[in-house]
Amino acid sequence: MRCHRPFCRNTSLAAAAVAALVLLTPAQVVPVRAQAAQAAQQATPSDITKSDSAKSDSVKPPASQKTGAGNVAAVDQANPAQQKSLTSKAIEKVKQVAKSAGDIFNRVPCLPPKGGAKSMGSLPHVASKLASGEPVVIVAFGSSSTVGYGTTSPEFTYPNRLAAQLHRQYPSADITVVNRGQGGEDAPEMMKRLQVAVLDMKPDLVIWQVGTNAVLRNLDPAETAKLVEDGIARIQAAGADLVLVDPQYSPRINERAESASQMVKLLGRVAELRHVGFFPRFEVMREWHEKQAIPIDNFVIADGLHMTDWGYACFAQLLGDDIIKSVGQIKLGVNVPSNVQTYRPM
Repeated sequence: MRCHRPFCRNTSLAAAAVAALVLLTPAQVVPVRAQAAQAAQQATPSDITKSDSAKSDSVKPPASQKTGAGNVAAVDQANPAQQKSLTSKAIEKVKQVAKSAGDIFNRVPCLPPKGGAKSMGSLPHVASKLASGEPVVIVAFGSSSTVGYGTTSPEFTYPNRLAAQLHRQYPSADITVVNRGQGGEDAPEMMKRLQVAVLDMKPDLVIWQVGTNAVLRNLDPAETAKLVEDGIARIQAAGADLVLVDPQYSPRINERAESASQMVKLLGRVAELRHVGFFPRFEVMREWHEKQAIPIDNFVIADGLHMTDWGYACFAQLLGDDIIKSVGQIKLGVNVPSNVQTYRPM
């Protein structure tokens, strides 16, 4: 069976993860394999492959310690403290392997932009809530690609995939991702429901996907940017972190190349001026096709606009990776001033 380059190599990595688990602790393999089987049943053959090359190194079994008598580590049977220490280390290693293998089966073979993305900047409100153990509320605000039009199951929408990724990363945290997408809308309609749909939720982070329908409806990009800037000011005044997401790279958007280009540039500029995060979805998706040689129909459905399961999964995964990195820029456990604004556009 033929497969595309980003997908093939990860099959062996997933197999290696399972093999490592078998070697270390057979009892731990069952839930991971069951999880993988369930994911495989939900996935479409061409769109979803549960693997992750980035985690491959962490699933190798620990190297044995060499001694003069061979390759088996010497253990002082008369020293209970040493035995306990080795046991604790072995258990910890098993936990790490299990987590890595679980991540492999929950991720798609999705590469970040070559050369790496610029930092999204810190997310002080989210970091502060995580540090203090308080609940974190994330609102996904946008149009049909936030709703998840084109997915084969509600769990494959980007907000749901993002929530799952954050729960895996912060298993003890209380994180809620609320989907406030509304198909067909852009900045004019979104501004009318900003208070009820977003601000009344008391969010710690707003992910605002905007601009796609403005391009399709030939709205003035400058007017859209002005409305977005007004919305950003209201969200910041409410004490929430913010990440802007620009239009998707797709055939219908590309038919209006000049308008799309202006929209992408203006949204990036607004994010820079207002010191908020920016996820360049258009450029990320363009790189999938032009530099990673992934066919457009792998990440855009037949309508030429909305994303496939794989497209939403990769988008959510890369966005989640950036959020996790951004939160990590502030040491958890340290009080974060509410007026900290150290964001930088990606």
